[in-house]
Amino acid sequence: MTTLMAYPSRDQLRGDHGFTLIEILVVVFIIGVLAAIAIASLLSQQSKSFDAVAKEVARNGQTAAETYSTEHEGKYDNLSPEALHEVDITLQTAAGNRDAYLSVAEAKESGRGYVLMAVAAGGGDSFTITRKENGEVSRTCKAGSSNQGGCATGTW
Repeated sequence: MTTLMAYPSRDQLRGDHGFTLIEILVVVFIIGVLAAIAIASLLSQQSKSFDAVAKEVARNGQTAAETYSTEHEGKYDNLSPEALHEVDITLQTAAGNRDAYLSVAEAKESGRGYVLMAVAAGGGDSFTITRKENGEVSRTCKAGSSNQGGCATGTW
């Protein structure tokens, strides 16, 4: 007894296993929407990271200013970014390399207080630490762009 095997026809081999143009366009559209959301979120986080580095520079400047005071009989006379750089050589005191830097360091209240200002890379947000003669310290910030990053309230 012989059995005949049926071979599939050419039309059956080709089949409908692909995607339609509409299905591909829908997938591309969804990927585009998700990418737009991710990019907006990423840019916000980048601004916040620039601000975090500037806050760190301001705090390091504050520590260097207190060390400077200890070395100068408790006064902040002749305080400058360059003088603080001599105390802490890791402090960046000039713009460059897209890094935050200490732009202002000056004595106030007859050498018994000071003002320090660090500027963030990117948006140019500035973070200020002010120490008064009585030892009171305040921290303020100013957003340099529409994206407020780490300076949403004016203080930090």
